[in-house]
Amino acid sequence: MSATISVLRVSGGDPMSFDVTVREANGETRHRVTLSQNDLARLAGGANAEAMIEASFRFLLDREPKETILSRFDVSVISRYFPDFEKTLPAYF
Repeated sequence: MSATISVLRVSGGDPMSFDVTVREANGETRHRVTLSQNDLARLAGGANAEAMIEASFRFLLDREPKETILSRFDVSVISRYFPDFEKTLPAYF
């Protein structure tokens, strides 16, 4: 079963801030994620910020369980853990 990812924008500044809930049959996790306008423009290929956050979580969930995803992070740190993030991300939109 695939995860359900809920993305709620809580701040529209720069960086934008989002509350993300990942639900699976075995429970849910909650995360606070930030995303700069620059990273949105550079990585999202014209998609909106919420779609960018969801795509980022789909990428992460293909590589680790929801429970090991940081509870607070900025999208820019994903590449530190997964160097292929920026190259692979477009496939998740």
